[in-house]
Order: sequence, then C-alpha cells, then structure tokens
Amino acid sequence: MRTERWARWITLIIFILLVFAPLFTSGVGLLVDWLWFRQEGFDVIYTTILKTQVGLSAWCGLGFVVVAALNLLVARRISHHAGYHLYTQIVEFPALERFNAIFRSVIWIAVVLVGYFAGEWATTHWLDYLLFSHPVRMAEADPLFGLNLSFYMFRLPFVWFLYHYAWAILVACLLSAAFLYFVEGGVWITPRGASMARGARAHLMVLAGLGFLLFAWRARLGMYNLLYSSRGLIFGASYTDIHAAWPVLWILLAICVLTAGTFFVGARTKSLRPAIISIAGLIVIAILGGAVYPAIVQQYVVTPNELAKEEPYIAQAIHFTRQAYALNRFDARAFPAIQDLSLQSVRDNSATIRNIRLWDHQPLLSTFQQLQEIRTYYDFARVYNDRYQVDGDDRQVSLSVRELASSSLPDPNWVNQHLIYTHGYGICMGPVNESTSDGLPVLFIENIPPASTIPLKITCPQIYFGQLSNNYCIVRTRAKEFDYPSGEDNIYTVYAGSGGIPIHGFWRRVLFALRFQQVNILLSGYIQPSSRIIIYRRILDRVGRLTPFLAFDSHPYPVISQDGAIYWMLDGYTTSNQYPYSDPTSGVGNYIRNSVKVTIDAYSGQVRFYIADPTDPLIQAYARIFPGVFHPLSEMPADLRAHIRYPQDFFSIQASKYAVFHMTDPRVFYSKEDLWRVASQTNAGAMMPMTPYYTIMKLPEVGQAEEFVLMIPFTPARKNNMIAWMAARCDAPNYGKVLVFTFPKEKLVYGPQQIESRIDQNPTISQQLTLWDQGGSKVVRGTLLVIPVQNAVLYIEPLYLAAQAGAALPQLKRVIVAYSDHVVMQPTLGDALDEIFGGSVEAGLPAGAAAAQIPGQPAAQVRQALASVKSLIQQANDHFQRAQQDLRRGDWSGYGQELNALGQILRQLQAK
Repeated sequence: MRTERWARWITLIIFILLVFAPLFTSGVGLLVDWLWFRQEGFDVIYTTILKTQVGLSAWCGLGFVVVAALNLLVARRISHHAGYHLYTQIVEFPALERFNAIFRSVIWIAVVLVGYFAGEWATTHWLDYLLFSHPVRMAEADPLFGLNLSFYMFRLPFVWFLYHYAWAILVACLLSAAFLYFVEGGVWITPRGASMARGARAHLMVLAGLGFLLFAWRARLGMYNLLYSSRGLIFGASYTDIHAAWPVLWILLAICVLTAGTFFVGARTKSLRPAIISIAGLIVIAILGGAVYPAIVQQYVVTPNELAKEEPYIAQAIHFTRQAYALNRFDARAFPAIQDLSLQSVRDNSATIRNIRLWDHQPLLSTFQQLQEIRTYYDFARVYNDRYQVDGDDRQVSLSVRELASSSLPDPNWVNQHLIYTHGYGICMGPVNESTSDGLPVLFIENIPPASTIPLKITCPQIYFGQLSNNYCIVRTRAKEFDYPSGEDNIYTVYAGSGGIPIHGFWRRVLFALRFQQVNILLSGYIQPSSRIIIYRRILDRVGRLTPFLAFDSHPYPVISQDGAIYWMLDGYTTSNQYPYSDPTSGVGNYIRNSVKVTIDAYSGQVRFYIADPTDPLIQAYARIFPGVFHPLSEMPADLRAHIRYPQDFFSIQASKYAVFHMTDPRVFYSKEDLWRVASQTNAGAMMPMTPYYTIMKLPEVGQAEEFVLMIPFTPARKNNMIAWMAARCDAPNYGKVLVFTFPKEKLVYGPQQIESRIDQNPTISQQLTLWDQGGSKVVRGTLLVIPVQNAVLYIEPLYLAAQAGAALPQLKRVIVAYSDHVVMQPTLGDALDEIFGGSVEAGLPAGAAAAQIPGQPAAQVRQALASVKSLIQQANDHFQRAQQDLRRGDWSGYGQELNALGQILRQLQAK
C-alpha cells in the first residue's frame, strides 16, 4: 500500500510540473508578447497562432494519452486473466509483487510524459494545420496524379504530420503493452525461451497489423513524393520513378495490406507463419524493388536512351520550375549590341549618364563613418540606393541612417543604455555620381541636426527602429532622453510617439523585470506610470516576430516621406518546398513570390503589410487566416509607394534559375549547350558573381523615359563574354515586369571579367595604379557597372584612393570607361566620355563632370591643357599647406623653400 501511495504521489507531482512549469518559463514571454501584439494592432495573428497551437497540443497530447491508456487497460485486463509465470531456474524476480505498483506507475508516467511531448511536437505544425484548413485552389494540376497543385502546397504537409503522429502512438502502444505484459503477466520466460498468453499474443498481433497498415499508407504517400524525386536529370518524377519506383510502391502497398491481414487472422488462429512469410516477402520486394530494380532500369533502359526517355519529364520540370519562380512572366527580347553610340546619342541619354553610380557602397560607408558619425555612439550600418525627385528630375541617390550603437557608449550602464540614449538621429544622402574637389561625396542631406540643400527636409530625424537597434528602451521617464549633441551641450527630448507598451503600474513592472531578467525595471525611480517600454527594435526581428509565416529580404531600406518622416521599407516573401517538379533553392524551398511590401515607421515602429502580388495563392490563404492584417497595395501612401522597388534577394534567386531554365527546349536543356551564369568580376583579388545593382536608365524598345531598374548581366557558363542582361522595372505602372535582353550569339560582346582584363593590360592605367598603390596608400577598384545605352553597352568602373592603415577615408580619384575598343581613365566621368566620343557631353551632367570646351580648339588639346592646369593647382596647394606646417613648427628654412617652390608654380600658371 505504501508503495502504491508513493507511486500516486510521483505521478501527481509530474503532472503538476508538466502543467504549471511552462507558466514560469515561456508563460512570461507569452504574456509580454500578447501585450506587444495587442499594442501593435496585430492581436489577430497572436490569438490565431496561439489557439491553433493550444488546440493541436490538446488534441494530439490528449489523443495520444487516451489511445495509449485504452491500449494499457486492454493489456492489463488480459494480463490479469493470464497471470505470469517465472521459472526460477532460469530467471528470478525477488519480491516482484512488491514492485508491481511501481512498474505500473512507471508505465503510466511514461505515457503521460510522451503524450506531453507529442503535444509539444504538434504545436510546431501550426502553420501546416492552418494551410490544411484554408486551401486555395490553384490554376493547374500535376501531370502524374491529376491532383490540383493546392493539394501539395496546402494539404500534403499536414497529412505527413498525421502519418508520423499515428506511428508515434502505435510505437508507444506496442512498447507499453509489451512491458506491462512482461511485468504483470501474459509474457513469461521458459527454459525454451519467451512464451505468451493467447490474449497477449492476439493484442500484440493486432497492433503489429495496424503498423503494416501504416506502412501501406506510407507507400501511398511515397507515390506523391515521386514529384519531388532527385533521382533523374531534373527535380521531379523521372522515367525510372514512373516506370520502376511507382509500380513497386503499389506492390509494396498491396503486400503491406496483405501482411496486416495475416496478423489480424493470426490473432484469432494463433498462427504466426503466414505473417512471417508475408514479412519476408515484403523485405525482399522492398530491397529488390526499392533499390535494385530502379538501378537496373536506370542503367540499362534509361542511360543508353536518356534523352528519348527523359524528354517529357525534362519538359515538365522546366514548365513547373518557371512557374514556381515566376520566370514564365519574363519578357525576352533581342539586343543588337551594334555599338553605334555617338556624341549626340550620349547627350540624348543624359539622364542615364547623370545617374550612373560612381560611389560604391563600401567606400561610401567608410566615408560616412569617418565624416558623419559625429559621435562614437552613432554608426552607419549600410548604404542604400534609391531615387528621389530633385529640382524636377529623377536622381539616384545613396543614403544611410545614423543609428545608435548602444554598445559604443562611453559609459554603457543600464540607465544610459535603456533610458537616456534611446535612438539614432538623422540621415545622410547624396547623389551617386558627384564628388568634391577632394574626391569626397557631395551630400544633399548631412550633419546633426539634418541640413538639406534640396527641397526634401527631415522633420522627424529620431531613429528608434533600425538595423542596429535591438535592445529594449524605456521612454517618457523622469530621466532626460538624449536627442542629439549641439557643440558642448546636449539637446534632450521626450518621446511623443505611439510606440511601446504602456508600463502603467507595479505588476507590469514585475512582468517586464522577469521578461528581461533585469531588476532595475522594478526598482528604478526614473520609471513612472506613463512610461512605455519599446521592444523588438531591430526591424527584421520586428516583422519576423509579427509574421513568422513570411520570409523577408535581407535588404531593408529607408525612405523619406513628403512630410519629412523616415520609414523603413521591406519586401516579404511567401515560400514553400512543396511545389511539384520545381527545382529547389537552398534555404528557400522550390516556390517563392514577392507578395508583401512592409513599411515600418522609424519613430513609432508602426508596421503595415501590403499585398504586392494578389495572384499568389499563399498570400490569399494568409489573408483569410489573419483577416485585417494585409492591405491592398493601393492603400499604401503615395509618397511611400513611389519608392517600392524590385527586391534584390528575389531578383538574385530568379537570375540564378533563369540562367538554367531560360532553355525551354528539352533537347537544348539536356545538352546544356546554352547554359548561362551570372557574370563574374574581380573583387579583392577573388572572382565572384556580380551583385544586382540599381540604376536609372531608359530601357531599349519598351522604355519611353528613364526609370529605376534593377539589373544583372549574364555570361555563358564556361566563357567570359556577355550573352544577356536582365532588368526588373521598379516604377509604376510597370513595377514587377522583368525583361531579358539577349545578345546575338555570333557577335562578341565583352563581359565584365574581360573588361577587367583589358583595364589591367592598359599600360597607362596600369602604370598609374601601380604608382598610387604604394607609399602608405592603396587603390580601391569599385564595382564594374554594365550600362546599356540605346543599342550599345558602356562599362564604368570608379577608382578610389585610401590609406592602407588607420581610419581610411576613400576618395574618388578616377573613372574608367570602356566602350567598343576604347578603355580610358580620367578624373571625371564626363572627361572620360569626352575622350571617347570626341566632344563635350556636358549637357545634362553634374557640374565638373564634363570638360569645358573652348571654341576653335580641338577637344583633346583643351583636355590636355585643363589637366595640366589642374595638376599645377594641386601642386601649388600642396606647397602652400606644407609651408603653413613649417611656419607652425618654426622651421623657417623649410618655410622659405616651400614659398620659393610655390612662386615657381604660380609663374607657370600665369604663363598658361
């Protein structure tokens, strides 16, 4: 009796721990998240997911326990009738009666524990269940079974979960019943081995029969998995899968059902022989049919006639992969590449030339960090490209957000990190193609507070949400909240936005103290009832927490609205790995759509989701599951909608797939005779694929005016000449349209790597680069840009000069332009174009970008004279600066020498 009492107490304690322990672990986090979701206006997401998880956990956990318990009750009833027998000459269990209660308790505790974990496991399949219960019919069926594709995208994943869940229950029933029979009777050990009571044998044979029915179900589900086979040349069902693996699966299904039947019959007849024979046959068929036979078919039927056998399946893989990645929407066109540019045609495309990016992201980021961080606790995380209207013209600009790096505070104590230094401040913006006389970037918006030289103004420069801000902060406290530095003084502010969770009173302070494991939240006298705690400040974490069923682009970018507020824009993706026949992409799946555009207010943190592709079945399902979360794109404010753009990650994935799947003829695809790859270029001495880049240009044939596009060039897989280029349109009304321009195969068009080689082989350029790349300085070669202009192609590469050691401040020193057989390097883009086209292209270019023209003088002589004058002016400035340094040091001899040298140069300038 005492043993049974202890067993009951142990069972009760374990039950209490299982029920109440989560309340003290994840329960605090769940409650804080509930407050946050409700504050942000997305409580429908939180409650829907939570209800689904609780429902799955309850049904699956309780279902597991109920089925296992009924199975144990049956086993116990049978064991009481059978009793147990021990032959002590072989096995002895001293005082076994005393431990019966403990053994029974162990079994029940194990059932409850496994049931609990089964429920926890089921909660991870909440999204599978929601999609299963909200399917959206798609426009096409699979070619093998004739099922609508929605079955695979929405229903099949949860069906697989049910299959594995059924196996978990069955295995638990088998093990627990066998253990109970061994302990309480029904299974005993004799000198000749184990023996079973008739009832126990029948019970276990019924369970084994159910197991073989599950094997039959597995064979049926395995047939659907043929659509994701990687056995053949392509992803999806191949000839061998259809003609060998599929028939074998039907045979295995039939034998599994037959084996289950032999177990059910054997439960009544006590005969195991038919079941054993069936199992043996099943094993032989599984080995021969699952591995040997398909290998024979592949080797002796398919391989000698591979193209003929696989052609229809290659066609299906091409068709479905192009659909899964939206490649079927691309518009392919011919690009003549006749290199017929003239001086006038360059002038006619001045808007394209004016917006060629000369400032690469990394050199510009280094410059921003050196010149515009202002204080050590500010940081620029990345540089972004966008377009804005400046003086009535579309200008491509580079911009970066000045964010707070709390880890870099001079005194990173708790009050400073979470109450005083709470936000970044302002933004830097400049044109992508202009530099000062010192080679530094021209800035439209700079400094603290932000000063603007263009009509666009920053009225709300505080950055509470960004790429770096990840720590929580508490605002509206009694502590002064630092706003920005002003000379020797600091300017303070009080947060006036709607972001953050109201703290209110004592119990919420306790809750947040537990959540962040920080007692200061509870004890600090700075915090008051009106204070608010702002959490999830890093924007990718923020949107990922709100919509865990979406994937997001890794390139969020800032936008300045017309009223001067700063927003973050981000692209969201719906993905799946269940699209039949579609070639998968690592980390993504085999289906992707850019269906969502997201805006995040950098001040308040307010998030809004907009549907960018309403034809996507997954976003249709999510809109039904979470009503009110997703809005039509037309509801996005017009000033923000003007800055949506084709996302880089999506474009890169499509480009890599299109390089292969532009071959729609199965025969061409099989021979890989037209296989492409994304063009490569040299970066820090290593060859690597080019990154897609944004530019403003007029697209050939289809473009009526310059527009913002994202583009990338292609080369043949094993050659370096350029074969095509792809551009995605970013401006309304053509947003989302992707065009591919292919070059004539019989014509050589230089690829980026070949242009790099030509630059390296140019003696004048090579000599100058070698001269600069010494004496404590280094030459930084920028990204080689391929810029189509009308029917020709220009290649532009900027060069920067930076110090090898210390805080490098890259300066834009030269621009290399290649066109046709010309490769030139000049101080400005305008100078380089002038040299190539034999005249001034200054119309439409920024000041200083083109060389001046003197009437009656040849352009080459004018450029040579101007270059000489610029060199003398630079020398004069150098001598003057050194003379000033000698004067401050009191070096009168050196001062006199520098003045004499300066005088000589001034006389040369006077003569010129």
